[in-house]
Amino acid sequence: MEQNLKDLFKNQPEDKSTKMSQGHEERFLQKLETALPKKRKSTGFGFLNIAASVIVLLGLSYGGFLFFGQETIEPIIPNDVVKTKEIKSMGDFSPQLKKVEDYYLASINLELSKVKLTPENKDLVDGYIERLKDLNTEYQNLTVELNENGPNTETLEALIDNLRIRLNLVTQLKEKLDEFNIDSFKEQRT
Repeated sequence: MEQNLKDLFKNQPEDKSTKMSQGHEERFLQKLETALPKKRKSTGFGFLNIAASVIVLLGLSYGGFLFFGQETIEPIIPNDVVKTKEIKSMGDFSPQLKKVEDYYLASINLELSKVKLTPENKDLVDGYIERLKDLNTEYQNLTVELNENGPNTETLEALIDNLRIRLNLVTQLKEKLDEFNIDSFKEQRT
């Protein structure tokens, strides 16, 4: 049942009596050209396209260079100039360390914000604040050591322990203040 069209036309006798009118092919091609004109490529913007591509490529290369950085050799500079150099914190070395550092610092600040200072508990709070200042100074010294020696297990553990001790100290302060408030409340009632 299935017949190939080529075979069908081959097997049919040619009808030589039907002829096309003169100029039919030229008229057909003209109509075809008006209906479907050939698209000519514009060469006027070719140079601009190439220039835009080069600019985009240069921009991406420069952005990648800035993003990934470059290895530089630090010049030898005196120690007093080193102090003005930007100090990186523990979080600048690793995203996981940044999460740990942010968690502890946010928790410490949150707990400190909940502490209510009154004239009765001022001495107790001042003692804890002095200890927190000492721990903060030690944390800064450890951060400088981290920058000088690079990240190592001992320094990173010391930094995390410092944060942990500060959080525990603030928690102890809150507990002491709660005890102090309960004791002062009982004294007022009696």
